[in-house]
Amino acid sequence: MARISLKDVRKSYGSTDVIRGVDIEIEDGEFAVFVGPSGCGKSTLLRMVAGLEDITSGTLSIGDRVVNDLPPKDRKVAMVFQSYAIFPHMTVRENVAFGLTIAGASKAEKDAKVAEAARILQMEPLLDRRPSQLSGGQRQRVAIGRAIVRKPEVFLFDEPLSNLDAALRMDMRMEISKLHKQLGTTMIYVTHDQVEAMTLADKIVVLKGGEVQQIGAPMELYHHPVNAFVAGFLGSPSMNFLDVEVVEANGDAVTVRNGALDPVTVSRASGDYVAGGRALLGIRPQYLVPAADEAASALHGTVGLAERLGTETIVDVALKDGKSLIAALSQDAILEMGAPIGFTFDPAKCHLFAARSA
Repeated sequence: MARISLKDVRKSYGSTDVIRGVDIEIEDGEFAVFVGPSGCGKSTLLRMVAGLEDITSGTLSIGDRVVNDLPPKDRKVAMVFQSYAIFPHMTVRENVAFGLTIAGASKAEKDAKVAEAARILQMEPLLDRRPSQLSGGQRQRVAIGRAIVRKPEVFLFDEPLSNLDAALRMDMRMEISKLHKQLGTTMIYVTHDQVEAMTLADKIVVLKGGEVQQIGAPMELYHHPVNAFVAGFLGSPSMNFLDVEVVEANGDAVTVRNGALDPVTVSRASGDYVAGGRALLGIRPQYLVPAADEAASALHGTVGLAERLGTETIVDVALKDGKSLIAALSQDAILEMGAPIGFTFDPAKCHLFAARSA
């Protein structure tokens, strides 16, 4: 059993608080992703689970054991780093077996476990090559294979794909997802890439400034963010935020407007609002629909830069109030720079946040 529990976990360097009272529960066999911007504390938190960083206060449990004071070798965890950390003078076979060699395993045991890892990762033809003969993705497989042979209760991944190109990252994401389904082992994965978080995770932990902002399933966080930070971090392109005035507030229904936005009533409002106050209206770029004409528009602006990507067109729109937003149009739209453009949208798919919650 490899259930992981962090209760009021804190980490300080002198007077600087890096992790500020984190509470996280990760179930046995769950794939959890720690996500957030650089400097939010996600890698520090992972290293604390691994035993590579001391815990200032709080309780960290793996299974039924409190592991605060256990050395890394006794925690039954294996970590895959951003750098592959494989030995250039060793073959793939020797690299994968290195931990077993240090532990004094027999040749038969090493051969069996290396063969199993090679089968799982589909790298049997690579076993006699050296790292200089491998691609980046193949080297990362070697690093993962070295973790697999240890039979850990928990896999820890610290931004393992950030050194790979975009196409290879997609392939390796699929490989890691398949690996989790095959092994059924508890996994914690750290990334700043929200696409990786959304596609890999059973559970996402969003961090900011050493504090947990929200924990939940990917689509739960996508559709029901608790604040503007979570809303803006998840989703590509990022959610648009419009600074709006509250016209009327009646329970969960709040009517807002600004210089580019006609009055619109939003039901998904997070917080308390009063008429005449300010708020942030969040609209995802994919939910903006070009209006047939100006009269039908709820949001008014002009076309700025348009990026035609084939499957969609990303448009930078200059709004009438001088601000801008991004629209992701599903069609291969042809738009003239500087031309007026208006949008409609479903208010039920919008989010309203307190003006200072970003």
